[in-house]
Amino acid sequence: METTIFSTALGEFGIGWTGMGIARVHLPGLERDELERELGRAGAQPGEPTRAVAAVIDRIEDYAEGERVDFSGVRLDLTGIPDFHRRAYALLAQVGWGETLTYGELARRLGDVGLARAVGQAMGANPIPLLLPCHRVLASDGKPGGFSAPGGKLSKVRMLALEGVSVGAPAGQLSFGF
Repeated sequence: METTIFSTALGEFGIGWTGMGIARVHLPGLERDELERELGRAGAQPGEPTRAVAAVIDRIEDYAEGERVDFSGVRLDLTGIPDFHRRAYALLAQVGWGETLTYGELARRLGDVGLARAVGQAMGANPIPLLLPCHRVLASDGKPGGFSAPGGKLSKVRMLALEGVSVGAPAGQLSFGF
């Protein structure tokens, strides 16, 4: 896997790719040396982005500026990802800009609402956050739930705010800011 770090309005992202597609995205929040260490795990090496990877980087930069971005057509490398996680990510990829669903809803779409905890584990293990938009999955009460990226729940809320989503506000009060 090859990797690079790039700056956005949200901070520095890391991205890793193979010949099959994007394999890793690291969200902002780590110091650069920590980000380099994370990206270098499992033998990954810094590389020069291909045109396809550069196009994804451009879209991530646009997202960080608050532009509506669709990552659904990006080729992903999910080598080594368990089947259940792949199925959850395939459904997750259909959740568009400014949309949210709950862990239970995603579990129900997978065929069993009892899989909500397993869905949460899949979201926490997501190697390609943002492109596989696990930040759009909320707890049953509409609150953020967990988020394993740097900054935790605050990062999740910040990303959703970019998309116009107010997390945890009572229904009917989302547009009034209270």
